[in-house]
Order: sequence, then C-alpha cells, then structure tokens
Amino acid sequence: MVSAPTAFTVATAPEPHRIRTRQIIKAHPEVKQLMTRNPATFLIGLGCVVAQVAIAYFLRQQAWYWTIPVAYLVGAFFSHTLFVIIHEAAHNLVFRKLWQNVATGILANFPSIFPTAISFKNFHIKHHVFQGVHELDADLPDWYEAKLIQNYSIGKAIWLFFFPVFQLIRTIRCREIATVDKYVFANIAAQVAFDAAIVYFFGWTALLYLFLSFWFSVGLHPLGARWIQEHYLTLSDSQETYSYYGRLNGINLNVGFHNEHHDMPSIPWNNLPKLKTVAPEFYEPLLAHRSYTKLFFMFLFDQEISLYSRIMRKERGAATLKDMSVPDKEMLSA
Repeated sequence: MVSAPTAFTVATAPEPHRIRTRQIIKAHPEVKQLMTRNPATFLIGLGCVVAQVAIAYFLRQQAWYWTIPVAYLVGAFFSHTLFVIIHEAAHNLVFRKLWQNVATGILANFPSIFPTAISFKNFHIKHHVFQGVHELDADLPDWYEAKLIQNYSIGKAIWLFFFPVFQLIRTIRCREIATVDKYVFANIAAQVAFDAAIVYFFGWTALLYLFLSFWFSVGLHPLGARWIQEHYLTLSDSQETYSYYGRLNGINLNVGFHNEHHDMPSIPWNNLPKLKTVAPEFYEPLLAHRSYTKLFFMFLFDQEISLYSRIMRKERGAATLKDMSVPDKEMLSA
C-alpha cells in the first residue's frame, strides 16, 4: 500500500498570504483600483434563486426520484454559485453597507434550505485571519476526521458525501468565535419562512430538490473538489493554497482564484482575474489546478492524499479575534 501522511504538516512560518499582500502592494500599488464593490452580484444571486424556485415548481408533481438527476446535473451548479455569492457578501464585497451585504447573503441562502449564510461569515473570516490554526480555522479537518478517513477511497467518498455534516461538527471546536448574533437570528427566521412557503405552495418534492441541490453542490460531486483544491497538499508538500483556472470559473464567479482571493480579500470576484494579470510574477510560478473533475478523482483514488494532507500551525501570530481580514486595505491606508 502507498503511504500517506499520518499527521498534519506543522508549519512554523506565518501563513503566506499577508506576506504576499505586502509584496504585491509594494510592487503594484495600482491594485487599489480593483478594490471595489459589485452590486451586480446581488442580481446574479436573485436570478439563481428565481431559477432554483422555478425548477422546484416544475418538479413539484413529478416522482420524487426525478429530483436526484436534476439536482446533480443542474441544481448543484446554481446552488454552488449561490454559495459563492454568500461568500462575497461575507466579505462585504456586494454593497458598501453591512446590512445590505447581510441581506444579500440571506437571500442567496434561501435555496440551500439550512440557515448558514451568517454563521458561515463568522467562521470564514477567521479562516482568513488564522489559516491553519486548529482551534480557530473551521476549514481545517478535525484530527478525528483525518484518523477516521485516512487514505481509503471509500472513506474519502463517504467523507465528501457527508461534507456538510463534518463541516458543521468542526465549528464546535472553534469556541472562541462568536456564533450567535442578531444577523444569525434574522437568517434563521427568514430561512424558516422560505422553507415553509416552499412546502406550503409547492410541496415536499420541491423542498427535496432544493435540499439535494445544496447537498450535491458541496459534496460528492466534481464541484465538491473545490474544498480539496483550495488548501489540500495535492500538487506540492509545501504550497499551502492553490487556485483553479478552469472553465467552471465562468459560471461560479471566479471561485477558483483562491490564492488571489486570500492575498487580496477586498477585491470582488469580477476583478480577481485582473489581479492575476496585473501581478503575474506572483501567480504564474504557483502550482494550480485546471480541472475539478480530474482533481475529484485524484483525491478519491490517490492513496498518497489523505485528510492529513493539510498544513496547520500552532502560533496565531499577531492577529486578534477582532481582525476582519482586510489586510490589503489596511496596508494601503498605512
């Protein structure tokens, strides 16, 4: 049997992104022009919500099993794009006012059935600030996950299928991060009302379609390879973050430009390719993925890759829990 890592790779160096942020700003101060808001993101989100509700409507009187192929082949793509919009709203990249971004996230959350948009924001911002710090970065697998799944193909397939459950359980260990606020309650209330309306007007089959669209979009689906793409050590033992430059960026709002996003989290999705164009010397040397489907099967069947194929760090650095992950803006202001 091919050996796989049996422990996380522990790094003593700080996470690489803020270092590169400083270097890029020094070399290309014009990147400030890319730090804008994109209100069109709201309209794209609204369109995806309408599309998902429309498909749910047309499936309402079909046999329940028709929801499976439609959700896998169509709905998962709408649902994943909506997740990207929730992500943009979490970084306040849609509108200038906080409440408008919160409302955008809550709207985009509707077809996903579960009220996760605002909780995602609370945990995701800390992922940027404390990348790889086990007790603060919910993107990093738990030790029990890695030990349970190891490098077995069937285990990794089961892990991907139940990825939303594992992700939820991880948040329990991040006890220092505030998980409940007024926006979380607003998210819950709005989501319950939406779900109830779907069942009341369209029936349970429509709700099942929306649920499966969400479930496939973040799990055992080529789109689920995104979670492997971003920070798993698939192409190198030392490069901590990877971008994806494939065709799905066209419909998933450049979600693959992950190095660029971590380096400059104040740049909206539509300007991330421009950042790569402005500063090619920083991104061309980095390894990157070109196909989610190829990565999906690589992760499942390559026994040298396990859930331990991640970099973790024990030192938090100088950042505090109040850090809102806008290092690019802060450095430019300084």
